[in-house]
Amino acid sequence: MFKNISVLVVIIFSIFFALTGYTAPTAEVLIEWQESEEANTDTIDHSKWQTLLDKYLKEHDSDINRIDYKGIQSDVGLLNDYVDFLLDIDPRDFNKKEQFAYWVNLYNAATVVLIIENYPVESITKIKDSLLSFGPWDKEWLEVGEDILSLNDIEHRILRPIWQDNRIHYAVNCASLSCPNLSSIAFTSDNTAEQLKNLATEYINHPRGVSVINNRLHISSIYDWYKEDFGNSNQKLLEHFLQYAEHDLKSQLLNLKNLSYKDDYDWQLNDLNQELDLF
Repeated sequence: MFKNISVLVVIIFSIFFALTGYTAPTAEVLIEWQESEEANTDTIDHSKWQTLLDKYLKEHDSDINRIDYKGIQSDVGLLNDYVDFLLDIDPRDFNKKEQFAYWVNLYNAATVVLIIENYPVESITKIKDSLLSFGPWDKEWLEVGEDILSLNDIEHRILRPIWQDNRIHYAVNCASLSCPNLSSIAFTSDNTAEQLKNLATEYINHPRGVSVINNRLHISSIYDWYKEDFGNSNQKLLEHFLQYAEHDLKSQLLNLKNLSYKDDYDWQLNDLNQELDLF
């Protein structure tokens, strides 16, 4: 009897989770990763990642960057070498600017590893860490220093709470069509500021990020999930959009009446080899 009840509870929770979809984790710092060596001017070599981006990341005519996941399998050795190279480094030995580039590149490269290991797959959300998981983000498999980290650890317990820059959401890539673009340029300590500005500008000026229809603002679910990172108010969100909005969008934003979140976040894989329903 109790066994049947347990099974029923699991099924109920599974159905509930499937219906409610993604819920963003809160930003809670892993204190041990706050350390740094600010006097260290050494840099970390991300050239292997850049080589892979140059070969397998393509800009689609929809302005959504897509990855040739089928093609990159021929270079999986280089991809794994790069991730292993990063995992052999303790980022705390470097300054904060170098650390930021390290964590973003590790997150994005490790995400591609997960896709390759499960390819072909329609969506990253189909890669389950457990029965109740929504994707692989809680899987603990990246051994850095003495810790074994998940992608969620990197994003929500290191990047977000330590750097407190909402543009982190444009930098880390969830391998889906509604995500901000995976950058075609590897992050470095020298280009981070420009990268964050460019990625924010790209996303905000694309319909999947921000659009105005009949004087009503429609915005990505990202801004709902992480509203606290964007000032926790509609006014702060609007100020953020205006900072990066271009041309017609900027003038439309200045004459808004209403705001609503899009409820159709597209988790289709950003795969160059699939026929996709694009924006």
